[in-house]
Amino acid sequence: MSPAFGAMEVEHYSKGVLLEPFVHQVGGHSCVLRFNDKTICKPLIQREHQFYETLPTEMRKFTPQYEGVVSVSFEEDEDGNLCLIAYPLNGDHDNLENLDNSDCEPKSKLLRWTNKKTMLLENEKISKEWVRQHRKEEKMKNHKLEEEFEWLKKSEVLYYTVEKKGSVSSQFKHHNPWSIKCHQQQLQRMKENAKHRNQYKFILLENLTSRYEVPCVLDLKMGTRQHGDDASEEKKANQIRKCQQSTSAVIGVRVCGMQVYQAGTGQLMFMNKYHGRKLSVQGFKEALYQFFHNGKYLRRELFESVIKKLTELKSVLEKQESYRFYSSSLLIIYDGKERQEVAVDSDPEDLEDLSEESSDESAGAYAYKPATSTVDVRMIDFAHTTCKYYGEDSVVHEGQDTGYVFGLQNLIDIIKEIRDESSE
Repeated sequence: MSPAFGAMEVEHYSKGVLLEPFVHQVGGHSCVLRFNDKTICKPLIQREHQFYETLPTEMRKFTPQYEGVVSVSFEEDEDGNLCLIAYPLNGDHDNLENLDNSDCEPKSKLLRWTNKKTMLLENEKISKEWVRQHRKEEKMKNHKLEEEFEWLKKSEVLYYTVEKKGSVSSQFKHHNPWSIKCHQQQLQRMKENAKHRNQYKFILLENLTSRYEVPCVLDLKMGTRQHGDDASEEKKANQIRKCQQSTSAVIGVRVCGMQVYQAGTGQLMFMNKYHGRKLSVQGFKEALYQFFHNGKYLRRELFESVIKKLTELKSVLEKQESYRFYSSSLLIIYDGKERQEVAVDSDPEDLEDLSEESSDESAGAYAYKPATSTVDVRMIDFAHTTCKYYGEDSVVHEGQDTGYVFGLQNLIDIIKEIRDESSE
């Protein structure tokens, strides 16, 4: 377990953490869950686990920080509500001394279990009436999630208007339909297997969105090939077909999911992988433009940072001997929170860095001063990654992953095109 976590007292080991959908999951089929504010978890796949434990030092800045392994149980309360609870691995207390779940809010979500696995709320002062009301509210919320799931199955691009009450970040919860879909599917799978198995291993990873108030997330499926060396003939044919029918075969990258806050309309825009597969190369470019546009203006200040990081990642991967990142994704993340407005007649020093667009007459009485914005670029999903150092793989590759590198170069070129065209 990573020492990044704070100390955890021994008596807390018997408690579990209630896992919730990770609301900023925009792609993939594996369920990603929120462990606490800074940590997520997902089902452990041996190959991915091996990758995180052995990845080259130079790649660590381009992957989420690996935080260890927990045991996850599927439970159902007396009202039939389903939940997933994370515990330390049996006999692994020594390695979990640094685990900190102090920011798992609210505190009532820390659970204690009897031998009969009866759920007891940590706060003994909470009345039964409150519990009853809480369960009623949860059931109503679950019904709403089911409605949103039905909506998702019919729509590949969704716009959700953020309510005016509360801040944008507080309203950002519960509304990403893809995370709801993956969470429901995970619960159903574990429910079906509950009679035979009720202990699963999950890996803990850094929550890459934790430092952003309103995370805008782009999930890109990278490479010209998606199937692993161990794929069945049916799986292989299916993955080849998806690549050929999408931008993967042509430019080595396709949209797998997107979440963008549009300040111009106060809406959240979600795009799923089914829409991403249908895009032409020009459609892919337009989707990228949409990702960097907040509905009021193009976030030009982000381009140089993302190009620099993509170029650095490309250089790192070109030096990785034998690695193949089949079906891996690349995340690009930035904060959608609107920048501060500066009056046109403000002090000249304040207006020194105004963008070309902000000085346009259409900017009205106010102009936007570009603020220092951070962009994160990270590789995720390594269930089908292979390398000659793993030892047990039947197929050994030599040299760099040319399909992934090809996709990165095309991604860099397209972002540069958007940058240059928007400045004309």
